[in-house]
Amino acid sequence: MKDKICMVTGANAGIGKETALELARLGAMVILVSRSHEKGEAARQEIIKATGNSQVELLLADLSSQVSIRSMVEGFNAKFDHLDVLVNNAGVYLSERQESVDGLEMTFATNHLGYYLTTLLLWDKLVAGAPSRVVNVSSDAHRGAKLDFDDLQNQKNYQGFRVYSQSKLANILFTYELDRRRNGADVTINALHPGFIASNFGRNNKGLVGFAMKHIVPWFARSTVQGAKTSIYLATSADVAGHSGEYYVDCKPVRSSGESYDQAVAARLWAESETLTRIAMPAALAQS
Repeated sequence: MKDKICMVTGANAGIGKETALELARLGAMVILVSRSHEKGEAARQEIIKATGNSQVELLLADLSSQVSIRSMVEGFNAKFDHLDVLVNNAGVYLSERQESVDGLEMTFATNHLGYYLTTLLLWDKLVAGAPSRVVNVSSDAHRGAKLDFDDLQNQKNYQGFRVYSQSKLANILFTYELDRRRNGADVTINALHPGFIASNFGRNNKGLVGFAMKHIVPWFARSTVQGAKTSIYLATSADVAGHSGEYYVDCKPVRSSGESYDQAVAARLWAESETLTRIAMPAALAQS
């Protein structure tokens, strides 16, 4: 991984920071993407100190905001001509419905459209860095979920876990559909379940959900170090070179839910994502 350029979103805490730290330890140049400058800079300094690798940079982005994502990518493009690894890790769990600055349901906007838009905006850089990799952090929470295209923004009967599960299903549908659409580009795309992790994830919620995330989950959950293992494996291991369109748990490929293999659902989600972000797959680049 020495001098390979790797981007990790949601890298200021949790499994994102652990992933970034290990990539830096392996010698990669690591681009941390964080919503908070203060937290992102603290993580950057911590990673540099822990690894002795000074090639750690920070870019700011709110992954629920399309303008913010586009600005972050412009900042990346101004400094780098290719990208070797993109780890889409940033995500939210919200017990109450919120809307993004774009007027979209926040969980869907961050967890799915954030992955979609970031990846497609960086696709030319990933093709330039080929053989390159996209790693999408999903969850086994996707099992049992289905997308309701008549209420994709979950304006009716919002339930936090159901909406989160739908977003994680969307991550896998996106992974498989992008793999089908890459048209021979030497860019592999895989998704993963990190496990049940004790991190800051979900702690911003009020009431019982926030209390559980802070005080109960840590007793039963894996550490962030354990949770980052599969992300790191997919980003670095020679064992998965050339493997694409798969779902991994504990560094092994497994079957995801039956719904996640429905190509009609994946194609419709892709079409909806194109409409909502106003960006399509750059076909000429995909074929290069």
